[in-house]
Amino acid sequence: MRIAVINETSAADKNADILSALDGRGHTIINAGMTKTGASPEMTYIHTGLLSALLLELKKVDLVVGGCGTGQGYLNSVMQYPGVFCGLITSPLDAWLFGQINGGNCLSLALNFEYGWAGDVNLRFVFDRFFSVEIGCGYPAHRKESQGQSRTTLSSVSSTVHKPFADIIRELDDSVVGPVLSYPGVPDLIDVGSIDDGELKKALNERLDGTKG
Repeated sequence: MRIAVINETSAADKNADILSALDGRGHTIINAGMTKTGASPEMTYIHTGLLSALLLELKKVDLVVGGCGTGQGYLNSVMQYPGVFCGLITSPLDAWLFGQINGGNCLSLALNFEYGWAGDVNLRFVFDRFFSVEIGCGYPAHRKESQGQSRTTLSSVSSTVHKPFADIIRELDDSVVGPVLSYPGVPDLIDVGSIDDGELKKALNERLDGTKG
């Protein structure tokens, strides 16, 4: 599985804890967010929400691990975009149930609120439980069919109620798009030349040209 770790500014100091908690599980980890406090340009949860959704839309990653101080801001930010199914994960049980029942592709972590002694240990336990189950397998077992149908329906709802991603990139204010597309490593990660969606490719090229000017 390709996993993007996308920290925002208030939780940049927890980046190393997340990487450590994911280490040794056999996944490809892409450390795409703020890796240290004070990095420039600064990305808040507004920016990391867009970056997370864009990487999922482009199928550059299979899962995003994000969050913020409480996890609530990032959750609300990333869920504004199509194709994102995010859960606020504060405990191993949350992770275990979310993976099975909701089959999500994005985790929002509370990285300051109640992140005290052994907070890094709790992170490892969260990932232990999340990766211990088949994503979307259903829980309890007799609810598998119904939950699978609901997940499919939710995907359809997301596609219906959101604008195409190319329109989103074109219409968002530069205060949102600019810091994301100019963040070190992001243009290479997006790799616009490899994008099949012609309209999204064009929209991103237009905005990238703007960040260079």
